[in-house]
Amino acid sequence: MQNMCIIFAAFVTAIILGSIIIPNILIISLRKRLFDEPDARKVHKRPIPRLGGVTFFPVILCTSSFFIAVRFLIGNLDVTQLLNGGVTELLFLISGLTLLYVIGIADDLIGVRYRKKFLVQIISASFFPLAGLTINNFYGLFGIYEIPACIGIPFTVLLAVFITNAINLIDGIDGLASSLSMIALAVLGIIFMIKEEWEYALLAFVCVGIIIPFFTYNVFGNADRGRKIFMGDTGSLTLGYILSFFVIKYCMYTGSVPAENLIDSPILVCFSILLVPSLDVVRVVLRRARNGKSLFKPDKTHIHHKFLDMGFSPRKALISIQLMSAGLCLFTLITVHQGWDDTLVFIIDVLVWSGLNLWFDKVIKMRRNNSVIK
Repeated sequence: MQNMCIIFAAFVTAIILGSIIIPNILIISLRKRLFDEPDARKVHKRPIPRLGGVTFFPVILCTSSFFIAVRFLIGNLDVTQLLNGGVTELLFLISGLTLLYVIGIADDLIGVRYRKKFLVQIISASFFPLAGLTINNFYGLFGIYEIPACIGIPFTVLLAVFITNAINLIDGIDGLASSLSMIALAVLGIIFMIKEEWEYALLAFVCVGIIIPFFTYNVFGNADRGRKIFMGDTGSLTLGYILSFFVIKYCMYTGSVPAENLIDSPILVCFSILLVPSLDVVRVVLRRARNGKSLFKPDKTHIHHKFLDMGFSPRKALISIQLMSAGLCLFTLITVHQGWDDTLVFIIDVLVWSGLNLWFDKVIKMRRNNSVIK
């Protein structure tokens, strides 16, 4: 109970700090004219400050460090367990976040070429295997269980880069990346609470706490009054990297229970809560490769662009994508818990996602044809 009270206090503190800092970031952005300028690819029609994500890392670091120290002072922290791996993992996490924070700010202020950002992402992702965190078991997905280190280590780095970019690329309309990240972090936080890994649960809910005030300004802020802000690459890279850390931490097989006897597959659980950004990135990259376009050049083919092309407003598109994500996530969690084969559930998810996208394409085509006729 004491651990839960500390987590709640950390969660509230993150909300308060975010609510104090974000308005000041807005003032600085407006005075220095640090805007995200509209163009043909973007949804907004007027310049909007894009430094909301600058708030994330400092608040997360400050709040998490403070309340972990509080747990230590009141004797509610298992120091032995923390020293056996937790400290190393958290320090490498902070190191990677620092690199991404710096490159994110540089990109938001002056722009950074994608190759440089990609290189920094790979370096940051490489910190996870150094901390002893790797994907070492597939828990029966595609009939695969144990994964040798020679495959698991590069796969871990690839997965971390993939998740980081998935959150970065889904950040196309107000509240989408932040709300998807917030829900995923909340689910992972609850999982770590159940597993009694309190430091990670605390970190997850601190992240949720800082997202809440940002989400308020991002979705409900009035641009005409200078009360609206974007997270920018600084924010999306921070959230994506933290999510990748939690996913790898949760999915790493520790050997406490035989992998064959686990009821819920960690791989599929994580896939379900990040299904929309993950499958959207795969779809967009495959489409670009098929059309002979650069895999890294931005375009208007993401899932949120499809909803806008179908006539949805940004707010309705946000709600619809969230409902779609929640439906697929619930289906996956329920079927896996009931003992369905992991591979079958994964295939159904991909087929449903593909079918929905084909339907969306037909609706967009019909809408465009009707516009031409009129």
